[in-house]
Order: sequence, then structure tokens, then C-alpha cells
Amino acid sequence: MRNYDLEFLKKFSMVIGFLVVLTFALILGALYLHGTLPTERDPAANRVVAERIAPVGAVYAGQTGAAAQAAAAAAAAAAAASQVAYGGTLDGSVIYNQLCAGCHSSGAGGAPTLARAQWTARLAQGTDTLHKHAIEGFQGAAGVMPAKGGNPALTDEQVIATVDWMLANLQ
Repeated sequence: MRNYDLEFLKKFSMVIGFLVVLTFALILGALYLHGTLPTERDPAANRVVAERIAPVGAVYAGQTGAAAQAAAAAAAAAAAASQVAYGGTLDGSVIYNQLCAGCHSSGAGGAPTLARAQWTARLAQGTDTLHKHAIEGFQGAAGVMPAKGGNPALTDEQVIATVDWMLANLQ
């Protein structure tokens, strides 16, 4: 080999060595920077933090604030009333015709119709027991009564009003 070939190989080897060292330096720098970045948080943890730091209430001042509070209270009352079945009515005939008549008019599942003869044994237990069975549900030898007639959105007062209506309308 000639002298200038050896000089070229020496310089070329130095350039390659420098590039290898530079590559490792860049890799180590990238690993260091990656370690300093904050990790991405779990969305569930973010939701918990947002719920924890959410404001408990708001401040209203003057007539505008009073009107806003009244509107918010009316909206909350309307939302609560919409959660109750049949608009919260205590008219037993409405609830009976829309829910209970499905079984109690045909006798499905052993349900007694509005014939007094089918209610004699039940009436002997007392109205408190009938109310309890209608609210909590009951499974007896004669049939099955689902809790609240199968509509959990009914309030206890609505169920009691419907049972009382049914008892008043026995034939």
C-alpha cells in the first residue's frame, strides 16, 4: 500500500469512530431527556382529581343571583320529578291502568284480579302486609308479585296509593 492510502484509511477510521461516539452520545442524551418528561396520567385519575377540586357551590349576588338560584332550584325540582314514575302521581287508577292491569286484569303469574273472592286470604293478612308485599315483592304458592310491580321508579307512596285504590275497587 502506498502512503496516501494509509493516510486515507486512518482519517476514514477516525471519522467512522467519531460518528459511532456521536451516535452513542445522542442515544444517551435522548434517554436522559425521555426520563425527564412527565409521564402521561391515567384518564381515571384525571377524572378523580377533577371531581375532587370541582367547586362545591357558586356565589350569587343581588337580584340576578336570586333569580339564578330560583331557576336552578326549579330545574332541580323538575329533574327530580322526572325521575319518578308517572310524574309522581298518587292517583292509584293511573298507575293501575298503566302498570298493574297487565297482570291483575288477566291473572297472569297468579296475580289476583279485582274480584273480591280472590283477595279474601290476602285481606286477612292486613293492608300493611299487602303494602309490604307490593313494595318489596313477594313469591307465594299462588304466584309472584315483583317489587313495585316491576317498576323500580315508583315511590313507596305511589305503590301504597295504588294498592289502596285496588282494595277500594274490589268487586
